[in-house]
Amino acid sequence: MTIINFSKIIPLSKQKIKILQINLGKRCNLTCIHCHVEAGPKRTEELSPEVCQQLIEVINRFHQIETVDLTGGAPEINHEFRPLVEAARKVGKRVIIRSNLTIYFEPNFKDLPEYCAKHQVRIIASFPCYVEKNTDTQRGNGVYINSIKALQILNKKGYGNNPNLILDLVYNPPMPKNDNFILIPDQNQLEKKYKFFLKKNFNINFNRLFTIINIPVGRTKKYLQNQYLYIPYLEFLESNYNEFTVPHLMCKNQLSIDYHGNVYDCDFNQMENIYATNQDGENLTIKKLLALNNLDTIKTIKTATHCYGCTAGNGSSCEGSLI
Repeated sequence: MTIINFSKIIPLSKQKIKILQINLGKRCNLTCIHCHVEAGPKRTEELSPEVCQQLIEVINRFHQIETVDLTGGAPEINHEFRPLVEAARKVGKRVIIRSNLTIYFEPNFKDLPEYCAKHQVRIIASFPCYVEKNTDTQRGNGVYINSIKALQILNKKGYGNNPNLILDLVYNPPMPKNDNFILIPDQNQLEKKYKFFLKKNFNINFNRLFTIINIPVGRTKKYLQNQYLYIPYLEFLESNYNEFTVPHLMCKNQLSIDYHGNVYDCDFNQMENIYATNQDGENLTIKKLLALNNLDTIKTIKTATHCYGCTAGNGSSCEGSLI
């Protein structure tokens, strides 16, 4: 079976940019088997002070940016993490941190819950399953217990209880062992299960659950290739394409920036080195956008076969189901 080029299904156009998603690098205290960034403790790639200053200039100059979304790796590890948070909050931008939770127990990071609460940072935390075995299989032994402890600490700081301190969790499905693929569960129903289990067993509160499919890039792609499941998985995603997800795709109103300052339409394109370009086909950088004084120079979104992941079933995005 030949997989149809996604751009021939439906070309995607950029809308006005409202979200600046910054990938601060590949350093992380975990090595998760599904990680599309392929982050880990041995990785050294990270955002430089020079690029950080360019990003702060973007945050200050462009009022159209409503949200600054910090991801990685573990974004909190990077030295430029706090300057970005403080710069964005100073000018009233919403700030999201995509956290693995366990970073709070690493040396020099125990003050993170207090820091995040002080700056009213929204935390979107990876928590692949409320069952311990499933989480540890995906993320490493002991991660589940430390994640539970971290959530309890965040609750004590007001997260999940104070309306100004938003705590959301992310579900990722387990990696497939054969070609009996399934779509991600209904987000609302799974959220109810998470909330019931975590409240009953650990007295943990959180705001929302986001279901995010395993997009076939990075370690997920390599895993699928090693299991001879990569092409079958792409075919499965393509066969479940849902046109009603397209208007809500996250790539339409965001820019994704890597630690070098290169610009992409999304974090998945970033990992596949699919650069965003202007109308002349030139790769864009944050420095070029500053020189142009225009964040809306991208007209057409670059797509590839992994885009079927975001458009399968009820859709998938950095904030969960699309419909």
